[in-house]
Amino acid sequence: MRMSEQVARYILEMLDSRDGTAEIRRNELADQMGCVPSQINYVITSRFTPEQGYLVESRRGGGGYIRITRVQISGTSALMHVVNIIGETLDSNTARALIVSLSDRGAISEQVAGIMLSACSDSALRALPPEYRDAARAGILKQMLIRCTVSQ
Repeated sequence: MRMSEQVARYILEMLDSRDGTAEIRRNELADQMGCVPSQINYVITSRFTPEQGYLVESRRGGGGYIRITRVQISGTSALMHVVNIIGETLDSNTARALIVSLSDRGAISEQVAGIMLSACSDSALRALPPEYRDAARAGILKQMLIRCTVSQ
């Protein structure tokens, strides 16, 4: 197992055992895991993002820490939160992260997630010039999510 996966798993276990909030000291965790502090930064910035349902706060200095909180919203609130954070454009990786996060939280079914992933894929949008795909993807996903809120 890669180091980044081990660090992510460790943080997820902390979140699960502490009611969705984990407070870590980057250097201490790096020493404990046997990696460099920048590896901890990489894991946090790539796997604990708002799109994936996490809030990350940090305080620098000697007593500094990084606090990761799993955002606890579900159903229509989660869907509308995602609609509001999408913006005018959306790349395929971010779309995938948003959809998978909604599915993992139970805000959408696996079947709906599969349909959304297909509709937002680069292959589905290949008829469009590349410079228009991200705007089209954002519009498509927003409309699908809005439709899901009407259905609930």
